[in-house]
Amino acid sequence: MESYKIAVASGKGGTGKTSVSVNICYYLKKQTNYDITLVDCDVEEPNDRIFYSNANKISSDKIVREVALINNNECNYCRRCVEYCEFNAIVVIPSAQYAEINSSLCHSCGACLVACKSNAIYEEPEQIGDVNYYSVTDNMMLAEGVLKIGSTMQTAVIRELKSKVGKRAGITVLDSPPGTSCPVVETVSDADYVVLVTEPTPFGLHDLKLAVDVLKELEVNFGVVVNKSGIGTNDVYDYLNRENLELIGEIPFIKEYAGNYAKGELTNNIPESIDYSYRNITDSLIQYLAIEKEKTDR
Repeated sequence: MESYKIAVASGKGGTGKTSVSVNICYYLKKQTNYDITLVDCDVEEPNDRIFYSNANKISSDKIVREVALINNNECNYCRRCVEYCEFNAIVVIPSAQYAEINSSLCHSCGACLVACKSNAIYEEPEQIGDVNYYSVTDNMMLAEGVLKIGSTMQTAVIRELKSKVGKRAGITVLDSPPGTSCPVVETVSDADYVVLVTEPTPFGLHDLKLAVDVLKELEVNFGVVVNKSGIGTNDVYDYLNRENLELIGEIPFIKEYAGNYAKGELTNNIPESIDYSYRNITDSLIQYLAIEKEKTDR
C-alpha cells in the first residue's frame, strides 16, 4: 500500500486546524480503504485525543536527547567551546574559574565536544518529552507528542515523533502547531500536501500570508481551507484570487457545530452543510494524491 503525508497547518491559532485534521481523518476513513494515522505535532498542548473517546492507549516512548555538561576539574577555561557554540549556551569565566552549559539552550549539536581539547565536556541523556500511541479503530491510529514541561525543545520532540511513527502505509495526517516558526517547518517540510486553514478575518488573512510565504520557500504543495465562512470580510478570497492560490474548501460557521467541538464530539451529528464541505475537501485531497501517484508511476 502507498504512503502519503498530509499536513494541516495555520498561520495563527484558533482557526480550526485541529477540527479540520480530525474531520479529514474521519472522512478519509469513510471515503477510502487506506489505513489512517493521525499525528498530533502540537507537542506543547496536544488535544486531538480529546475527540476520540474510544481511543485505547497502546504504548508510550520516552524522547531523550544528549545534553552537554562540563567537568570543572578537567576544564582549563580556554573558551574554545564558547566560540564554537552557535546557541550561546556556554558560559566560561576564566578569572572566576567558572564554566557551565545551559541545558535549556543546548541543541545537542556536539560542536563543544569537538572544540574541547581537554576532554572536559561530556554528554548525558535528558528526557524532553514522550510519544503516546493510541488505537482508535481497526484501520486508524493516533500518535501524539508531549513536550516535557519547562523544555524548549519543541522541534526536537516533533522530529523524534515523526521518526517514531515512520513512513506508515496509508495516509498520515500531521496536525501541525500554529504559527510559522521552527516547529511548524519541521512538521510540514516533508509533507506531500499541506492544508492551510484560515478564517475570513483581518488576523486570519495576515497570518495566512506568512504561512503561504513559508510554504513557498519550502516548495511544498498546498491548498487553503477557509473555516468559519460567512463571518468577517471577503479580503481572504480577494487575496487567494490575486495570488492564484487553490481554495479547496469552505466550512461554514454554524453554532451547533461549534457546540459539538466544545463537547469533544466533532464527528457526531454533523450538520448537512458541514458534511458536504468535508466531503468536497476530502475528495480534492484524494484526487490530488491520485494525480501525484500517477506522476510517480510514469
